[in-house]
Amino acid sequence: MADVMAVTRHTSIAPIDGGITAPTGFRSAALHCGIKAKAGALDLAVLAVDTFASMAGLFTTNLAQAAPVLVSKRHLDVTRGTGCAIVVNSGCANACTGEEGLANARRMTEEVASALGCEPEQVLVASTGVIGVALPIDRVVAGIQEACSSLAHRKGSEAAQAIMTTDPFPKEHAVRVTTPRGSFSIGAMAKGSGMIEPNMATMLGFIATDAQVAPAMLHRALAESARDTFNAITVDGECSTNDSLFAMASGNSGVVIDEELYPALLDGLLSVSRPLALGIVRGGEGATKVIAVSVYDANTVDEARQVARTIANSPLVKTAVHGADPNWGRIVAAAGRAGVRFDMQRVTVRIGGILLFENGLPHDESAARAAEILKRDTVDIEISLGAGNASATIWGCDLSAEYVRINGEYRT
Repeated sequence: MADVMAVTRHTSIAPIDGGITAPTGFRSAALHCGIKAKAGALDLAVLAVDTFASMAGLFTTNLAQAAPVLVSKRHLDVTRGTGCAIVVNSGCANACTGEEGLANARRMTEEVASALGCEPEQVLVASTGVIGVALPIDRVVAGIQEACSSLAHRKGSEAAQAIMTTDPFPKEHAVRVTTPRGSFSIGAMAKGSGMIEPNMATMLGFIATDAQVAPAMLHRALAESARDTFNAITVDGECSTNDSLFAMASGNSGVVIDEELYPALLDGLLSVSRPLALGIVRGGEGATKVIAVSVYDANTVDEARQVARTIANSPLVKTAVHGADPNWGRIVAAAGRAGVRFDMQRVTVRIGGILLFENGLPHDESAARAAEILKRDTVDIEISLGAGNASATIWGCDLSAEYVRINGEYRT
């Protein structure tokens, strides 16, 4: 334990440029293959490692799972977490498309494998877009062949654009982690704007590192980092058919991640994942405000998360925040129906640090000050349950008429 603490004390993390291809050993390509109707709109990307990599994935818990999810899960099982590439398209989810959809997802991995000289099972696949629409597979295949012939280092920003659907902006981040045993880099990109509540929306996330990490340890770190980042956000409480979060480790830095260096890897993953997760919320469909819901003094962390998630997903709370209405009653009501033990006489509610409810009684004299805070683009809601010592934070956003417009016209 002392050695681990010493490594942690002497580890530093700094942002760097380059996004998903900032770590050494990774190449990418992105192009328009014709899935999206808009001419020139990037809709296909390939991310490849120069040799082979450890790979890990987390997937939607929705039982209606898209073809690429099923194929990627099988490939990770077959290879036990090793591979060489990921192919991803936007504009079509390839979900609820039957045997044809499965065949098309497999075809995408086969085309990449043929171009790179590896096995199809060593390629993962992801898709995002409209559900129930068949992929224009001939266009996709032609696009994959072109992309694989133009793979290059330091082109991560184009890949981050190619995975977008209704996202208002691309999301990418990279860091360098410096430890007593050397430095390694981590780069990441993500997409997601609506249908967001990853339970591992349409969320896709991709992380690359040049650290040397065994597949089992990479999966462990991915799951642990996602718990407080990608799995701690919500836009509309909808868990997608396609949610996927992938990690690849090339090992090119020469820094071997063992139990002693595991905290450095985890901190690095958290450092790239948190800004992407918050970017998804800030870019939520129709969102004008980010809401941080923090629950304190709960019996357990899981109960704190459950209460925070219930509040963040409440349409009444979300619309009150949108309208700058300090309606603490909606917050209390959501907390009370969250399914955990609840004593209203012990609960306190604060908005932006201003006390609005305590010991079963309102503090309405503070409502005007809270209303001013609710006009900001980031709003903090804090609830103490008075039941224990555990806490958790879930990030969400407000609910606007624009969200209804976007989703009312999504297919038309």
